Amino acid sequence: MPSSLIQATPEEQFLEVTRASLELHSKEELLEKLKRSFAEQKPLTVKVGFDPSRPDLHLGHSLLLMRMRRFQQFGHKIVFLIGDFTAMIGDPSGKNLTRPALQRDEVAANAETYKQQVFKILDPQTTEIRFNSEWLDSLGTEGLVRLAAHYSVARMLERDDFKQRFREGRTISLHEFLYPLLQAYDSVALKADVEMGSTDQIFNLLVGRHLMRDYGLAPQVVMTGPILEGTDAHMEEGRLVGEKMSKSLGNYIGIDEPPEQIFGKLMSISDELMWRYFELLSSKSTPELAALKQATHSGDKNPKDAKTELAFEMTKRFHSHQAAQKAAADFEQRFSRKEIDAQSFPYRELQLHGASKCALAKILAQTQLADSASQARRLLEQGGVRLNQHKVSDAKAELEEGEYFLQVGKLKGLRLKLLP
Repeated sequence: MPSSLIQATPEEQFLEVTRASLELHSKEELLEKLKRSFAEQKPLTVKVGFDPSRPDLHLGHSLLLMRMRRFQQFGHKIVFLIGDFTAMIGDPSGKNLTRPALQRDEVAANAETYKQQVFKILDPQTTEIRFNSEWLDSLGTEGLVRLAAHYSVARMLERDDFKQRFREGRTISLHEFLYPLLQAYDSVALKADVEMGSTDQIFNLLVGRHLMRDYGLAPQVVMTGPILEGTDAHMEEGRLVGEKMSKSLGNYIGIDEPPEQIFGKLMSISDELMWRYFELLSSKSTPELAALKQATHSGDKNPKDAKTELAFEMTKRFHSHQAAQKAAADFEQRFSRKEIDAQSFPYRELQLHGASKCALAKILAQTQLADSASQARRLLEQGGVRLNQHKVSDAKAELEEGEYFLQVGKLKGLRLKLLP
């Protein structure tokens, strides 16, 4: 029996595994399950499903994996469920469109890539990898009909994306209604105690609770977590705002990127975003993070040193301790010599919409390198802005179509492409 179940009380486990949770159905049930697990020294079964159509992971995808890892560190059983059967159906997942179905060979190839990447975070020795085709292939026509009888069309139309498409007269194929039911049946097959997912999966996860009751099982606890903001997120009127991390927006950190790029990109984020990443991604405990934050706010620790800790931890996680050490040393050398690796900064594209040029101050504001155009003009006048590593002091400077590297201060920057 895992010794970590003995070392951490149910209350201590609860504090860590629910860190940054958005929805929890329900708090009381989870605490009760943790108490029973502790008393009986029997690990909980924590299920998380993954669609193998997107095997190229970035830091935003790793957020859910880190939440799984916290359960794993307390000795609970993690079931990494690859939805090879359900991937062939295609789940819209809030996109208001039918996601294209995948062929078996595509699913198999993507699943292998997934497995290679997720074990940079999860412990391969204590992670159970399952494919839902194990039980869904054998369900058969009769089983599928019986399964469909457990849920009504009216309740299916409560799902937000179905509701919107129905209201707008757009197509909803019958097979799409099967997806939430099949995902729910996965929980029945695995006898899951807990299922975690992102906020856009909440409807499907709750169907799992309903179906487990119908099958005479204790309903799983459902937990959803936040979506990670991209590297260009910033503070606005006292709160952190920004688009989610996305390769298409260029504000991502890929877990397979070279160590120096992971390290450099993390060193370029704002101090406020640093604490958000610490909370969501770090292996540090809640008390450890509180102590680090207090030391930084009191002046006992430099914010740059705290950010270095975050960058080092993430680089080590996805590469090695040695790679993280080298990336840190290389960054410090470039920083002290004021050398900048442009590739370590986020990438953005902006449209000129037919105009020949656009004011640099306006661009700085649009890309959140400055809080406003007026602040951008002040930064330009003060010599705080560099364009392609050359200082720009003209507050009325304009840029035409092309590619640029913008910097504000030493660590804030952006690779920019202006399109016609």
